[in-house]
Amino acid sequence: MEGTGTYGAGLARVLREQGVEVLEINRPNHSQRRLNGKSDPTDAENAARSVLSGEATSIPKSQSGAAEAMRTISIARRSAVKAKTQTINQLRSILVSAPQEIRERLWKIKAEQCVAGCAQLRQLGTTTLLKTLTTTLRLLAKRWLMLAAELKELDAALKQLTMQSAPHLREQFGIGPQTAATLIAVAGDNPERLRSEAALAALCGANPLPASSGKTVRHRLNRGGDRQANNALWTIAMVRMRSEPRTRAYVERRTAEGMSNKEIHRCLKRYIIRELYPLILADLAAATIS
Repeated sequence: MEGTGTYGAGLARVLREQGVEVLEINRPNHSQRRLNGKSDPTDAENAARSVLSGEATSIPKSQSGAAEAMRTISIARRSAVKAKTQTINQLRSILVSAPQEIRERLWKIKAEQCVAGCAQLRQLGTTTLLKTLTTTLRLLAKRWLMLAAELKELDAALKQLTMQSAPHLREQFGIGPQTAATLIAVAGDNPERLRSEAALAALCGANPLPASSGKTVRHRLNRGGDRQANNALWTIAMVRMRSEPRTRAYVERRTAEGMSNKEIHRCLKRYIIRELYPLILADLAAATIS
């Protein structure tokens, strides 16, 4: 099946309940589709051929437990963070072009102070511009405060859920509720999907890809995989590079060997996957049993 995590999720769930083995396939190759055309029978034939050839062996996520709950909360949190940032940027852009006395009165370096002043704003004047400015600034400030309260609620729910369903992961240095939830969500509720740590690394886009040519032997960053999970690994690596003695010693040793910061970061993400893989499996297995 194609799209087992989106529009095909319902059908995949029904088939699994009926004991039918479900494999997930990737979307057809665009160049091949341009040559052969597109139709439902053609897509079905290509899907069957990819399974028979052994190219499609991925087991879809079951979407039935704690991992799916974390994914749902993370989606809402990311959109709230984006909207909150957009709101304060809009508010500040309006203040930049506002009359000087209003700008000097309301512009603050800290977002909380700026929003607090705009939320308590009273009528600035009797002209159409000042009335509109008052209403707009007050509404944007209230929107920011609402999103801030929503984020606190989502963070509290995510913290409780990760402490309950991913305790081994949360005990590791540099891993907070958001990064733990992202890694658990990308792994899924059925741990049998992850056959090895290399599979998890590929799923997170943290496996180094060969980019050798001739006598030059090198690897490059993988720009595929789940980018949210890759960002979570990047965050964990950054925290450890700054604060963990073991990682700081590794960075110093690799820097002395002539490696760049990007190469060190790539290696660290792969090592973090190797460290966290058994912990993710243990947490998923415990969550499935409970």
